Amino acid sequence: MRLPEFTRTTTFRWALVVSGAFALCILLMFGFVFWRAAAYMTDRVDRGITEEANLVVADPPERRLDAIEDRLRQDPRRVKLEGLFGPDGRRIAGNLESPPRGLVADAAPQSVSAVRVDALGRERQTARAVARRMPTGNLLVVARNVDEVSEIAGIVTDALVLGLIPALALGLAAGAFLSRRAQTRIDEVNRKVRRIVAGDLRERLPTMGIDDPFDRLAASVNGMLDEIEALVQSIAGVGDDIAHDLRTPLTRVRVGLERARQNAHTLDDLRAAVDQAIVGLDQSLALVTALLRIAEIEQSRRLAGFSEVALADVVREVGDLYEPIAEDKRIAFKVATDTNTTVRGDRDLLFEAIANLVDNAVKFTPQGGRIELAVVGSGSESVVRVGDSGPGISAAEHDLVLRRFYRSDKSRGSPGLGLGLCLVTAIVKLHGFQLTIRPGPGFVAEIACQRAYA
Repeated sequence: MRLPEFTRTTTFRWALVVSGAFALCILLMFGFVFWRAAAYMTDRVDRGITEEANLVVADPPERRLDAIEDRLRQDPRRVKLEGLFGPDGRRIAGNLESPPRGLVADAAPQSVSAVRVDALGRERQTARAVARRMPTGNLLVVARNVDEVSEIAGIVTDALVLGLIPALALGLAAGAFLSRRAQTRIDEVNRKVRRIVAGDLRERLPTMGIDDPFDRLAASVNGMLDEIEALVQSIAGVGDDIAHDLRTPLTRVRVGLERARQNAHTLDDLRAAVDQAIVGLDQSLALVTALLRIAEIEQSRRLAGFSEVALADVVREVGDLYEPIAEDKRIAFKVATDTNTTVRGDRDLLFEAIANLVDNAVKFTPQGGRIELAVVGSGSESVVRVGDSGPGISAAEHDLVLRRFYRSDKSRGSPGLGLGLCLVTAIVKLHGFQLTIRPGPGFVAEIACQRAYA
């Protein structure tokens, strides 16, 4: 017969192991208690019968018989056994029928089987006995019934059975319950996983809200699924955006070449059409190159190349690169590197991120405006700040400008692919830094960098 599914689970097997260990501990504990109790009672009995035998031996010969009979009369529980026997083994006094077999005279107390005879009849009892040889040759035997030890053993056994069996049953029931509960959750997780594998990325692993390890694992997996779903949607969106953004320049190239084929009459006309087509193809290639660049950064392929980077040096190099361009546009360009801090990262990527922010600032700041590029210290962070007096962005566009291919109405007439800030975001995310863009008049972007040495 096939056992139920829950009995083959690790939870139920561990419940069996724990229950078995618990039962073994209980058995050892009860055995130790019984052994100590029996040893204590036996020791008391031995001391008592030894003392009593010594007292009888010390009594005068004429009083020994009366002393024995007096002690036996003072035994309502019928546990005392005494007997005085002649050299030939004949009973002289007491309630013992004969000296117990194997009892050694003048030795330590022993466990024996003795026969009690009194007014109630003849009865065999288990006892602890001691024998003393008198100067006259008689043999004195003093014993005590130890059936109490057997009764205690029976009581301990009953308590063990009555307590251990229900405890084991409860342990196995708890194991079965926990196993069924875990199996139910695992089956539900398997159903969800099969749906996810089938392509339904909206499915999530179930949680019970009790903050146990299984719930924390499910929450982590659900977070991973959220990220995967977002990435898949992003990939799908990028595909749509690429198709849309490539279609326009490629269509323009095709139309230009078609018109040139139909209308061009001289070699110069054809060269002009080809030049215009090359410009459109260059724009398409730049778009693909930028997307591949972002994908490479987002996949964190350059983490192994991280090293200590002097942030102020990078900022000064960017300033040196764009200061002549700003002067040509009659824009006041200020570079401030008050703090000289070191961060851990890729120097080329950090240069590219800061250069993209400054390039946007130069591109959208009108003549007579100003641009500020600075590095400031803030606690354990260094902040690279790029600000300008250009049109800035509105609060509604705060998140949109970080998306791929997004271009606000203010930048429609300017050259570009709409991927600059997206590239900056990818670089900042790779380094574990934080990018902040402030809406309002003017444009202010800040990259908060953790210092290599706080």
